[in-house]
Amino acid sequence: MNHDTKRKRIALPLSRQDARKLRAGDFVYISGTIYTARDAAHKRLLEEIREKKEIAVPLLDLAIYYAGPCPAPPGAVIGSIGPTTSGRMDAYAPELISMGQTVMVGKGLRKKEVIDAMKEFGAVYLGATGGAGALLAQRVVSAEIAMYPDLGAEAIRKLEIQDFPAVVLIDSDGNSLYSK
Repeated sequence: MNHDTKRKRIALPLSRQDARKLRAGDFVYISGTIYTARDAAHKRLLEEIREKKEIAVPLLDLAIYYAGPCPAPPGAVIGSIGPTTSGRMDAYAPELISMGQTVMVGKGLRKKEVIDAMKEFGAVYLGATGGAGALLAQRVVSAEIAMYPDLGAEAIRKLEIQDFPAVVLIDSDGNSLYSK
């Protein structure tokens, strides 16, 4: 396949139907709304959902970037924002996917339970380049804390991103660049 045919632009939020069109190996430029969350935020978010508390994050077609940004330098929207290891969210991801999450962005392997949920409900796992957090920050147009400001860098942030580069590491059929 011609490499150029695998380059795609995707707009967030991304529906399950559109998530199912992406294939492992596709290089994507993401634009739209994405939320940052790491393990502490995931744990609290799911506890509050289970307790039927109101949350400030839409679950339907949700995109989460596993990142905790550095403080913004003067004049910048956000500080360095590289991906964190996704496996730390594996305990929470299947439940969020079942509730409507369609996109996860991070780095590293995922457990079978996460991949099974992706296949069942239609979600994709995208990889951002570790070590390139300062460059990725340049793709963030705006950032605001959406939930849990007490968590500092691990607060859930609502980001607007433009042409954020990533690669589809695992698609909704379970195809994985890790197993190729």
